[in-house]
Amino acid sequence: MKRSRVLCGICLLAIAGRAELRFSEAGNAFSFDTGMLRGVLRSQGKSMGIGPVTECGTGVNITGSLGLFSHYRLLDAERRYLPDARNWPSQARLLPDGAVEMRWQADAQHPFDLLAVYAWASSNALDVTTTVTARQPLRRFEVFMASYFMGFPAAYGYGADGFVEAKKELGDWLSFPRDDAAAALIADGRWLWPPNPVTFKPVARYAGALGLRRDAASGLAGVVMAPPEECFAVLMPYGEEGHRSLYLSLFGRDVRAGEAATARARLVICRNLSDGQAVRMYQAYLKEMKQR
Repeated sequence: MKRSRVLCGICLLAIAGRAELRFSEAGNAFSFDTGMLRGVLRSQGKSMGIGPVTECGTGVNITGSLGLFSHYRLLDAERRYLPDARNWPSQARLLPDGAVEMRWQADAQHPFDLLAVYAWASSNALDVTTTVTARQPLRRFEVFMASYFMGFPAAYGYGADGFVEAKKELGDWLSFPRDDAAAALIADGRWLWPPNPVTFKPVARYAGALGLRRDAASGLAGVVMAPPEECFAVLMPYGEEGHRSLYLSLFGRDVRAGEAATARARLVICRNLSDGQAVRMYQAYLKEMKQR
């Protein structure tokens, strides 16, 4: 079976085709063991992404209590849709190819359907495809995708001159928007809606929708990425802040009533990843997405 391979530090990405690159039903959750990562999706039947997750080579738990790659805040120009996606009841099923499909059904508080498909691209790369179908017009709609790590005290956004470390002196909550319009969208008041209002400080326009966290003790790096046209900002707190998180702001566009819009994102866990390797991995990802 033909496979493409991308070198990532000392970690080899074996793209597709291997039997272990799939989820398995495990009660009301879905388990996985890719040979590099082991854990569960939808722990206890909750929409919390993947977690707990162990990196097999080190035996290190890499996830915080809120998991990796979960759909969190749902925002547009007028409101924050509550409950958030992780507390909005959803249904999930295992697909024949080993991917997992999650569905949130429109209701009185959410005038849209949300669908997410989680699928392994390789032994250490997880793809999530998110589709929103509007039941009424949505203005500047956003799905905020969140990842919470255990450890990983250094965080970075990808700016025009390379990776910029999210240090405390830059601010508590930091953003790397795509452009001026995206920066204005972040600051349009959506982040002041309770609970837990946040003010994000822009650091730099991103050179690509790419962010990472590093854990020097284990040599691991967690990377999040998306096509720029489908993700208008990469956000994070300063590195050692307690959330240890990375966020992707997906969509950022109007969605007409009856229209379905899709955004894609990838999470990668690597060992000994250099900045240059991270950029090349992202470039390869963009090429792959254009070919789909």
